[in-house]
Amino acid sequence: MTTAPRALQLKITLKNVKPAIWRRVLVSEDTTLAELHMILQVAMGWENYHLHAFTIHGQRFGLPDPDDFVPVVDERKHRIGALVHKGNKLEYEYDFGDGWEHTVLVEAVREPIAGETMPSCLDGKRACPPEDCGGAWGYADLLDALADPKSERHDELREWVGGEYDAERFELAEVNEALAELVRPRRRAARPKGKQQKMPKSSHSKSTLH
Repeated sequence: MTTAPRALQLKITLKNVKPAIWRRVLVSEDTTLAELHMILQVAMGWENYHLHAFTIHGQRFGLPDPDDFVPVVDERKHRIGALVHKGNKLEYEYDFGDGWEHTVLVEAVREPIAGETMPSCLDGKRACPPEDCGGAWGYADLLDALADPKSERHDELREWVGGEYDAERFELAEVNEALAELVRPRRRAARPKGKQQKMPKSSHSKSTLH
C-alpha cells in the first residue's frame, strides 16, 4: 500500500517590513526546493526576475553556478520534507541586490486530507512590494512618497508603479489560480519578460542605494 506524501503547512513572512506581509501555504513533502522556490514566488507575488537561495540548518541551497563565490547545494535534488520538521524555520532570500529576506516557518506536518489541493495558499496579508524598489527600506520610502501628494517624488514614483499601488491588497483566489497554473501538467509557453526598470533613486536619500 502506497502512503500519500504528508502535507506541510508553511507560513512565509517578509522580514523588515511593517505591517507584516505574509502568506500561509500548503505543500507536499515531496516538493523539491526548486519547486518550492516557484511556489513562494507565486504565493508572495514576486516575478522571478532575480537570483534566490534557501538557508536550512545553516546550509545554503540554490542553483549551482561555477562562477559563484559561495557554492550552494543543488536545490533540484532535495525535497522539503526530508529537510525540515514541525517548528523548524528556514530562510529564503530573493534578489540579492534588494535583499528580500523571508522567514519560512513549518507550522504543521500532517497526513493529507482527501480533496485538498497542494500546493495551495490558505491565507495571507498585504500586497507584495514592487520588484526593484530598493529592498525593505526603499519600499518604506516608496509608500511614504505615494501617500503624500506633496512629496517631491510623489508623481515620479506613482508613474513608476503604473499609476496605482494598493499595499493592502491581497486576493486569495487569484493566488490559488496562479498556483494551479503553475502545476498544470501541460507545458505552457514561456511568457517573454521585459527588462525590469529600477525604482528611481532620490538624490538625497540613502535608503534606496545598495
